[in-house]
Order: sequence, then structure tokens, then C-alpha cells
Amino acid sequence: MVIITPEQPDKHAEQIEGLFDRTFGPGHFAKTAERLREFNASLPEINRVGVVDGRVVGVARAWPIEVEEGGPAVFVGPVAVDPAYRGARLGLRILDELLRAARGAAFQAAILIGAIDYFSVIGFRVAAPGQLVMPGPQEAQRLLICDLAGNAQKMSGRVNIAPAASRCGQARAAQSRV
Repeated sequence: MVIITPEQPDKHAEQIEGLFDRTFGPGHFAKTAERLREFNASLPEINRVGVVDGRVVGVARAWPIEVEEGGPAVFVGPVAVDPAYRGARLGLRILDELLRAARGAAFQAAILIGAIDYFSVIGFRVAAPGQLVMPGPQEAQRLLICDLAGNAQKMSGRVNIAPAASRCGQARAAQSRV
């Protein structure tokens, strides 16, 4: 049985990175989405993992961001599921739990890059043309937004790392180079 729980970095981080490598390969660092993750710090209290017998079999991470007009939001991803657990919508179950936590933490919206056919089931919709400006090229039909507080349709403009998160992420990056 899969237990969905908040991420505990000291317990789950290594397994999560291994799952990302197996699922996405090394090329996932080159994507536009990575611009919102590098020099940022994910939110372990909002992140969710699926665990079976102590082993991470699925994960969804949230990253604090700000939309120029509209306030605080979370950028979601990667969402990854071990191949042995695919097909049962585990990724959606994990992500749905993450969205509940983000809503409870007063984030206005969740933004992700993905397939609308998959993510619409839990409330994501394609962002209106020109509504959100990402920090790099992105296919418009894959830029998705989920309303968490009733005003996501009013959010617009440049999507940036939340200022406090940026400082935290830069400090972490500097420490890892020492």
C-alpha cells in the first residue's frame, strides 16, 4: 500500500533524486522549468512523496514563486512515479495532496508544465494566451494553472522565484560549492 506523506529531506532526498534520474534522465536540468527551480528551495512541508515499505515510489515537489500581478504561487514539478507503480494515477493522488497543502498554506495558485489531458482531472487548466510569462521558451498548451484561492484567472505577467526563496537557494548553492 502506498502511503502519501510530506517529504522529509533527510530521509527522502537521495531516493527522490534517484527516481528523477530514472524517470527523466539528465536532460531534465536543461528545461525551462528548471529556471524556476535552480537557486530556489522546494517546500518540504508542501512536497509530497508516495512511500511503500520505506521506499519512495512517487513524488511531487512545490517551489515558491510569484506571479507579477497576483501574488504568491507554487511551481509544481517534477512529478515522478516509479515505472512499477504507473497506471494507477498515483502521480495525480500525490499531486492532489500537494495542492491541498499549498491551499492550506495560502498560496494563490499552482503552475506546472505538463499535459492537460492528465492534469485537468485535479483542476488544472491551460493558462490563457499571454497570461503567464515564463523565464524561457515554453509550449503554450503545456503551461497549466490551478486555482487555489479563487483568483488564478486574475494572475498575469512574469513568473519569478519568490524573493526569499531565491536568497535561500543561492545560499544553498554557494554552500554546495565549498
